[in-house]
Amino acid sequence: MLAREVEARMLERLQYVKLEPGRILDAGCGDGHGADCLSKTYPEAHLLGLDFAYPMLRAASSRESWLWRVLKRARVDYLCADFAAVPLPAASVDLAWSNLSLHCAGDPQPVLKELRRVLKVGGLLMFSCYGPDTLKELRRAFAAHDGEARVHDFADMHDLGDMLSACGYAAPVMDMELITLTYADVEALLADLRASGQINVLAGRRRGLTGKEVFSAMRAAYEKLRRDGSLPASFEIVYGHAWKGEPRTTEDGRAIVRLEPPLPKRG
Repeated sequence: MLAREVEARMLERLQYVKLEPGRILDAGCGDGHGADCLSKTYPEAHLLGLDFAYPMLRAASSRESWLWRVLKRARVDYLCADFAAVPLPAASVDLAWSNLSLHCAGDPQPVLKELRRVLKVGGLLMFSCYGPDTLKELRRAFAAHDGEARVHDFADMHDLGDMLSACGYAAPVMDMELITLTYADVEALLADLRASGQINVLAGRRRGLTGKEVFSAMRAAYEKLRRDGSLPASFEIVYGHAWKGEPRTTEDGRAIVRLEPPLPKRG
């Protein structure tokens, strides 16, 4: 599964960060695999897995073995909520982690702002999300028949970096890579997308069922891309991390001025 591969690459990046978090928030935790990996990486930390899909949280809570729970080598609690409205107090987590979930928000900026709110000063945000070249082949294959929006538009890496700065994060770092998966046919690709919860939730999408004519035209257009017996599907993966520095303004926009007492004179 692509999410597991991206998760592994994020965990590898995390090894180069000096951090000993006491509490970690996995925002958009899905089935809990990422929270499970983080709990093993930081066995003394308290893990919080947050997702708005209750069935996913039920699956996540069943991941922990009874022995792991008895030994209490790590604590993982799950919250059913929107990650743009996290039910946690301000400055309560040391690491905010989100793997391939930001695209579920219509606008990522309120989510980034909310994650900064719950981070402690000196805390780290680390995330991955889809970039604009994700599923470009599928988008073009549908566009060959009509102009209906059938694939999401994903935020650009540079726009996400600007959002981090606008939200007040310090030292944001962004990069991306293109991962190409191959499928035997279009049905296999669509089944994989449905299994991972990737469905069309665009506000402007057509509400009725997509007709056979549309799918037939899309399949025919996609087949032209077949190489070596397989169909390609591109996924642009954007990675980002940033820190929560000392606040420079209050919530109402007023500048914070810190006055240091003068050093005592010698002599």
